[in-house]
Amino acid sequence: MNQTEQLAAVKAYTISKLGQDSTGHGMDHINRVVRMSERLANGEKVDPFLPIVAAYLHDTIDEKLVKNINTAREELITYLKQNEFSPDQVQQIMDVINNISFAHTLDGEQINLSIVGQIVRDADWLDAIGAIGITRAIYYGGGHHEKIYDPAIKPRYNMTREEYRNLADETIINHFDEKLLHLKDMMNTKTAKEIATHRQQVMLDYLAEFHAEWNAEK
Repeated sequence: MNQTEQLAAVKAYTISKLGQDSTGHGMDHINRVVRMSERLANGEKVDPFLPIVAAYLHDTIDEKLVKNINTAREELITYLKQNEFSPDQVQQIMDVINNISFAHTLDGEQINLSIVGQIVRDADWLDAIGAIGITRAIYYGGGHHEKIYDPAIKPRYNMTREEYRNLADETIINHFDEKLLHLKDMMNTKTAKEIATHRQQVMLDYLAEFHAEWNAEK
């Protein structure tokens, strides 16, 4: 198989897994991460093939989205081998998608991502901030019946992975303080840092307006 055929196969696999997703991790999100991964790879002068592959697949084994993560991993590895990805490529892809989740930053472990991993994580996290990030946060929170905001519920800091996954203690607006506003300073690539600076300001402006309206100041 050539790379064009492999990319088509990978995209088809992701559509089969996430094509009906309604949590904000569907193909619209995937396609944006793919496009951004290609942009960041070109900016870093890295062959975009593996970043694009990993971008397509990065949510197919997400613990939030699959019932059994080990089964999902094995299924994906088998599929990659069937589509003539080399053992080294399979290892690189799995290393990326196993380690780019924000939840991994809460474990106290130092994860050394490859340049491919840095690119895909930056692309994924860029999609969590800015105007689209605001929309996705509201969409996801609403889908999980979170409160929009409650001044009596304070943002949580220094969370464990279990606390982070406990949506009962979160509001949509607190999610910005707990996660989204931190992502700008966690970007790896130069291009991502530049993009994140603008998207950060979009979120800050939104939050300022939200709180002003909440308090009837505007």
